[in-house]
Amino acid sequence: MTMYTTVDSPLGELLLAGEESATAAGGTALVSLFLPGQKRAAEARRGRRPAAGAFEEIAGQLRAYFAGELTRFSIEFAPVAATDFQRRVWRAVEEIPYGRTASYGRIAERVGVAGAGVRAVGTAIGRNPLLVVRPCHRVIGADGALRGYAGGLPNKEWLLGLEGEREPVRAVAGGPVP
Repeated sequence: MTMYTTVDSPLGELLLAGEESATAAGGTALVSLFLPGQKRAAEARRGRRPAAGAFEEIAGQLRAYFAGELTRFSIEFAPVAATDFQRRVWRAVEEIPYGRTASYGRIAERVGVAGAGVRAVGTAIGRNPLLVVRPCHRVIGADGALRGYAGGLPNKEWLLGLEGEREPVRAVAGGPVP
């Protein structure tokens, strides 16, 4: 069964979609996590039923992360339609430690497509359906500049500040202040 809920966060109301876990009795496997205003967020509700209770464990981990108490998520991800290349890129992104960053070029090297493959890496990262928990916010330009983020650059900057990688910015209701 597919379901969804919303969770309050310093970035605003997050939209989580998931499925009943095939491995954990009573658990939920996360399909997607959308930030406020993110494209395709409305699609996450279509064909799914509201089920806040099914996401209690995931919501608890998100609260702990935003409180600075959790540095690594242990959330089951549901299988989603993706290419082998996208899956390789996403695994490389998941390996970037809390409080650290990696360039798009470094990710391209890790997945074996250095050089011209950097643009393809950026496209694959842009299709990450699990913002925050699959930390694509930790991927930056080779010059250290913030580049693209489906949840918006101010949110990327705020997340990096939370993790101590950047000077923190002040969060306000509805999202961070740039």
